[in-house]
Amino acid sequence: MKKIYIDWIAGKLGVKDWQVDNCVRLFEEGSTIPFISRYRKEKTGGLDDSQVAEVKHWADVFTEMEKRKAGILSTIEEQGKLTPDLRARIEGCLVAGELEDLYLPYRPKRRTRATVAKENGLEPLADLMWNVKVNDPEVEARKFVGEKVQTVEDALAGARDILAERFSESATTRDSLRKIFRARRIQSKATRSASENPESSKYRAYFNFSMPLQRIPSHNLLAILRAEKEGFLSVDLDTDAEKCGNKIYYDFCQEKRYPGGKLAEQVRMAVDDSFKRLLEPSITNEVIKEAKEKADLESIAVFGDNLTQLLLSPPVGQKRTMAIDPGFRNGCKIVCLDAQGNLLHHEIIYPHPPQSEKVKSIMAVSDMVEKYGIEVIAIGNGTASRETEDFFKRVGIPDNVKVYTVSEDGASIYSASEVARKEFPDEDVTVRGAVSIGRRLMDPLAELVKIDPKSLGVGQYQHDVDQNLLREKLDNTVAFCVNSVGVNLNTASSYLLSYVSGIGPALASNIISFRTESGSFTSRDQLRKVPKLGPKAFEQCAGFLRIHGAENPLDNSAVHPECYHIVDRMASDLGVSTRELVGNDKLIKTIDAFRYVEGDFGLPTINDILKELSKPGRDPRQQAQDFSFAEDVREIDDLKPGMELPGIVTNVTAFGAFVDIGIHENGLVHVSQMKGVKLKLHQRIKVRVISVDLDRRRISLRLIF
Repeated sequence: MKKIYIDWIAGKLGVKDWQVDNCVRLFEEGSTIPFISRYRKEKTGGLDDSQVAEVKHWADVFTEMEKRKAGILSTIEEQGKLTPDLRARIEGCLVAGELEDLYLPYRPKRRTRATVAKENGLEPLADLMWNVKVNDPEVEARKFVGEKVQTVEDALAGARDILAERFSESATTRDSLRKIFRARRIQSKATRSASENPESSKYRAYFNFSMPLQRIPSHNLLAILRAEKEGFLSVDLDTDAEKCGNKIYYDFCQEKRYPGGKLAEQVRMAVDDSFKRLLEPSITNEVIKEAKEKADLESIAVFGDNLTQLLLSPPVGQKRTMAIDPGFRNGCKIVCLDAQGNLLHHEIIYPHPPQSEKVKSIMAVSDMVEKYGIEVIAIGNGTASRETEDFFKRVGIPDNVKVYTVSEDGASIYSASEVARKEFPDEDVTVRGAVSIGRRLMDPLAELVKIDPKSLGVGQYQHDVDQNLLREKLDNTVAFCVNSVGVNLNTASSYLLSYVSGIGPALASNIISFRTESGSFTSRDQLRKVPKLGPKAFEQCAGFLRIHGAENPLDNSAVHPECYHIVDRMASDLGVSTRELVGNDKLIKTIDAFRYVEGDFGLPTINDILKELSKPGRDPRQQAQDFSFAEDVREIDDLKPGMELPGIVTNVTAFGAFVDIGIHENGLVHVSQMKGVKLKLHQRIKVRVISVDLDRRRISLRLIF
């Protein structure tokens, strides 16, 4: 990659150019973000996963820009207009908008008013006016009157059309106007359709709205642009036509062209026309698009943070689980799972109205708890969740069996997916959904990777943001979570394995097939026998895969096989076996890390090895905790201002956090009610009710410290 790009990325991230250069080279060699950030710290200077991901993003952007530059240079060269200066400016460009500005005068165009004027032979007149080579344009225009141009005014109008297009294609002018437009206010007004459609009421705050573009919060801008797309708002910038016209004219004169008299009048007319007809709509769209791109990044970052917290939610682990998808009329769908998440049994009970088969339901639940040795119970948080939780408290389940409320977001999407059909071809969607609820209590990460993150209910304006950027962020987030936790090679599904560094769907399927045919893996080295899993793929994935009970204890750790010899040398120097060293904190603390630095394995790698030896294969996630809502609050009608209630954060946005307080509607803690505290997804908090809007079913909350 060219040095200008390396330097730009380094400046953007605030790191050294050699860190970026090495990172890019590793990508070119086929390394992944998790592998580079975890096992190549010496080469990157310790860049973390988010920094490595950003290097990857910008490296991809500039790779595409290089292709675009090649195409642009080829097109201009074919036109015979490529000068050394223009080539240098194009090759040195670092911003896509500036690159397109340079290309604009040479880009093939559709038929425009300027094109027609040129076809009518008026470009020489326009050139004289552009270069200030004529004192009286009207006199000169008479020479162009003929069959195609019938009057002097027609000739002048055509020349002005050509000048207007040149103004609109000037990189200097466009850059000047962008700076002016960025400092203006964005305005939105209700359209006629808004008054005729009740759906527009959610955008009422924007029916007569104005705010400086540079200060508008991301969620406000995305809401306005969504409303505009739906036809409820008209959106523009409060541009100052006179100021902009003066700036265009000033830039023209700066080129040592000083038109006077009648020529100045014609140039002014061309400037005004260029601004109103060409520049204002174009630059307005560009600047609003630019602001939206910034809002997209902020929204996507929030989504990424929420997804990370969701995927790394505390698991209860491998426990025999009963999962319930609660309901009233259609009953509560119950499944019983073994400690590995396999389906053992399912049935439906009807403890709630209209059937109200309470005694029969109690007996059924008691029998299932005893028969399948149930250790934990997962209740979905949808319809009838609180009522089902109350029912289970009356069942008389053993004290050691804990009850958890689990988010159902995405369970219905999973139950109807191809993934679910493959896992449970003989079961209906209700059973699959209940299984998903139980499994996401046991191991949220392993279950939620099967569901499109956009279906998990933790995004902000997720359908309005740049979908390519969103997909890139979400894929990186899922990969980070999977690889930071590590994956059990002998129990992981193909969907979980596909997110492991260097594997992907095809190799994941090959691993599952190999495991099915040859039995459980007993060592990481056996991965080399998996079809199409070559040396590079092994290098990338091995450190993130775990084999419980392996002959070599390092196979159940984050120590990479390329470093096993270092651990063996440590053990040998201490006079113990590697197995005796692993997990022996007392011995590990006596090791001098500097003694084992060698070749590409510097102090960062050695320190990581020592940390991992202390707690090999440790799951970085916390343990799940049970939680109870306020007993006396069941419906929104039960809420009163001033009430203090326990709650669980269900979604975090730029403007606040939504909180489940045990009723059907989530409440909102606005950022103004947080006092600077940053909440996390699924965080247990205490809130005070500020207000309740029964008509709109909205609840305002304040965070209690």
